[in-house]
Amino acid sequence: MDNDIVKASDNAELAPRHNRSDLPGRPRRPRQSEPPEYPEFLGIELTQRQKYLVAAVALLIALICIFPLGAHYSSAKTYQKTIDALDNKLETVTTLMAGSTGTSAAISLLPGDAGTPIAEQLVDLSSDFLIVLSAIYLEKYLLTILGFVAFRILIPVGLLLLVGQLFVPWYDIKRFMLGFGTKLFFFGFAIAFVVPTSVWVSSKIEETYQESINETISQAEQTVNDIENEVEAEGAEAAAATEPAENTNVISQFVENITGGVSQLTENARSSLNRFVEALAVLIVTSCVIPILVLLFFLWLLKIILGVEIHLPMPRSARGFTRR
Repeated sequence: MDNDIVKASDNAELAPRHNRSDLPGRPRRPRQSEPPEYPEFLGIELTQRQKYLVAAVALLIALICIFPLGAHYSSAKTYQKTIDALDNKLETVTTLMAGSTGTSAAISLLPGDAGTPIAEQLVDLSSDFLIVLSAIYLEKYLLTILGFVAFRILIPVGLLLLVGQLFVPWYDIKRFMLGFGTKLFFFGFAIAFVVPTSVWVSSKIEETYQESINETISQAEQTVNDIENEVEAEGAEAAAATEPAENTNVISQFVENITGGVSQLTENARSSLNRFVEALAVLIVTSCVIPILVLLFFLWLLKIILGVEIHLPMPRSARGFTRR
């Protein structure tokens, strides 16, 4: 009897103990009562001393960006070569704009309506050159503005977010600050160098077509001079034709000269129009299209760099606390 009592007590000690949470119909509660500890930075758990060291370095970089680099990249002297290239382009555009306007005014002096359509198209080109001129001025002003915004606002704010996520205990907020801060940091560098890069690429393209643009300007000036000389000659001949003539051969010869001269000048004006259109196309590509393509390239490169989402690994002890 005593042996049976001892065996029963031994079996009771070996049997698993059940609590109320293990009963059917009751949800199990996690045994841990404290919140889990997450990795601090990119899956690397830092000590308190290391966190303060990383924060101090990041703040030092932010101060360098705000004061020395911010003052350097927001000054016009830093971009002097880029500004000189833009000024040369402005001079070219204004010369072409004045040439198209002058050619249009000269063609309108020719007798007849043969040159009227060409003159109207040249006037329309003047408004298109104005768009290119506005784009160049915009690039010139964005040089210092984007440098100021990048090194004194975006990059420091990105660094502050990266520092702040070291001391935030909440996983979701930490992940948001890490991703957004990294994007601001790289985006600041992208917009700071987009205009100098686009101007450099445009200059390389313009070097190929600069000779053609110079020929366009020279031909436009020559066409205007020819038209003015022809108009003056026509005026002198018209005055001579009003005097009494011995026969009608003089008048007929005068009409033939006028007709032949106007036809040749109209053909020259049409050739000048084609050259103006070609020069305008080159300037639109170098002043409007290239900056947009460079910006899209930087954004695409930024998307590749930051396209891979950064997932902070979670310890096994924290898996029971994730939200479903």
